[in-house]
Amino acid sequence: MRRMTGSKKTLWLALLLAGAGYGVSPAVLAAPAVHGYMMNVQLVPAACSLDPQRNKKRKCLEGYSLNITGLFPETNSQDCFTSSAVKLSPIQAKVVARVMPDENARNALWHEVGGCVPMNASQYFRTIINYAEKLKIPEELTSQETRQMQSAALRSKMLRLNSGLPANGVQFSCQPSYAGNILTDIKICYRSNGGYMQCSGIVSGNCPASFTIKGSF
Repeated sequence: MRRMTGSKKTLWLALLLAGAGYGVSPAVLAAPAVHGYMMNVQLVPAACSLDPQRNKKRKCLEGYSLNITGLFPETNSQDCFTSSAVKLSPIQAKVVARVMPDENARNALWHEVGGCVPMNASQYFRTIINYAEKLKIPEELTSQETRQMQSAALRSKMLRLNSGLPANGVQFSCQPSYAGNILTDIKICYRSNGGYMQCSGIVSGNCPASFTIKGSF
């Protein structure tokens, strides 16, 4: 997602076609029971700087600051593969691309998790958009400035901006580099009805007390 301005910003860049609507058909197959979801938000400047092979990706070339890599269901199933196709209307595909710009990555994600969610591809990506629209993010995550930040301070800001988000409903992932630990991902946990919830034991962070937030480019 491209850099945004303002103190209270939503992860959702802009629903440019708000109200246009896009068709959502019922899920065609029963899926295993879903106990909750985890949405992974990637910090694009960090990802692109840590892996030069990604520099040719659209999200790197076009200056996205945030990117959703997936909404992952928590189920008892070990195999969530589906062969069903990702069929999005042109309007929905355009909207989804604003938070998930890589079409191949979107298709691979759906084939990886689609067998374990009680919805079809259109409904699944609509759900991601709905979650992204509601999630507010601190301005430090989309700033052009590279900075050091305390984990506790970032967590406090996330909780203040997002009513109902519990302290352990958000987890931070970091990757070590020559410049120290860099924040790469933020994980947000949801109940199956879309409300925030505490993350389960399988969703955890690995960041130290202080880390670097890579500035956008």
